[in-house]
Amino acid sequence: MTAMTSTARPHLNRRLAEFGTTIFAEMSALATATGSINLGQGFPDTDGPEEIREAAVRALRDGRGNQYPPGPGVPELRTAIAAHQLRRYGLSYDPDTEVLVTAGATEAIAATLLALLEPGDEVVALEPYYDSYAACIAMAGGRRVPVTLRPSLGEEARFRLDLDELRAAVTDRTRLLLINTPHNPTGTVLTRAELAAIAELAVERDLLVVTDEVYEHLVFDDAEHLPLAAFPGMRERTVTIGSAGKTFSFTGWKVGWVTAAPELVAAVRSAKQFLTYVSSGPFQYAVAEALALPDSYYDGFRADMRARRDILAQGLTEAGFTVFKPAGTYFITTDIRPLGEKDGFAFCRALPERAGVVAIPNAVFYDDREAGAPFVRFAFCKREKVLREAVERLRRM
Repeated sequence: MTAMTSTARPHLNRRLAEFGTTIFAEMSALATATGSINLGQGFPDTDGPEEIREAAVRALRDGRGNQYPPGPGVPELRTAIAAHQLRRYGLSYDPDTEVLVTAGATEAIAATLLALLEPGDEVVALEPYYDSYAACIAMAGGRRVPVTLRPSLGEEARFRLDLDELRAAVTDRTRLLLINTPHNPTGTVLTRAELAAIAELAVERDLLVVTDEVYEHLVFDDAEHLPLAAFPGMRERTVTIGSAGKTFSFTGWKVGWVTAAPELVAAVRSAKQFLTYVSSGPFQYAVAEALALPDSYYDGFRADMRARRDILAQGLTEAGFTVFKPAGTYFITTDIRPLGEKDGFAFCRALPERAGVVAIPNAVFYDDREAGAPFVRFAFCKREKVLREAVERLRRM
């Protein structure tokens, strides 16, 4: 039998064959083509604090970061990250050995999984999940094992974690748990009891845990963000991932970070150095200043986003959607079945023409596409005027 030639073989390797162009690119192109309001991709339509933007300009002019910054990140930012974790959560990290700056949270996730996984290792992740999780697990040769957050209706409509299902998903092949709270796309914020149960399971089964906490400052109402690393037995086995993009509304700067025990940070750094090596030099100095902003900034940011959430949630409800009001993040998940629809992909592809609004079908965040089929995600990190116009268009639909 003749071997397949290099040109005949598919160019994309088998690990990534299921990952084509992202739904975000498709829907953003639809938004442009139709002149629609884009509530699909999660980026703000206004910049963050002016003093932080000016801090980046000052760094550029002063020649700080215009050449390669240090591999682990500039000392000022690593110190600021450590100070933030201590001030907010009482978690003490050594800036020199337990903090690593990355090209956004996406690289932090990729470097962590590439560093910690061997081929065949299982990763238990909460489904639906941010799409890069699946791709990064595949690139590392791991096997993803989803535990699905289930919708519950009633007075407190939310997506809930079944702790028994989580425990049952762990096997002798499980290497780590990949936890996201506040959770994208559902807006769920895991409770103290849920996090304590996850911590007990990790300690009992001697598992590593990677926690994506990029929406840590976007929690609403009675919800509280609690870092898993602060629970008993978790400080030495948890890799915590954070990001400046979501908190300070400078998503294009791509400044993220990892905090963890020295041996875990060293492992992640070994992978990270062969991905981007370094990035975002001048922006690192600006983010260092941003992390030192007073609590009034974080309080105001949260209150502003809560108001935007309420505008969109009310409008979607009035337009006929079932709304799962988020306790965190800047996304709202809705159920389209009350509108007589059941296929989120078809609904979202038709929505720009029907209403002049773009959303994302949640099914892209599921391995079990049927489980996610009737759910659609909208982003509310937009100006109030834009949200009100989108709501009016959806009402007319």
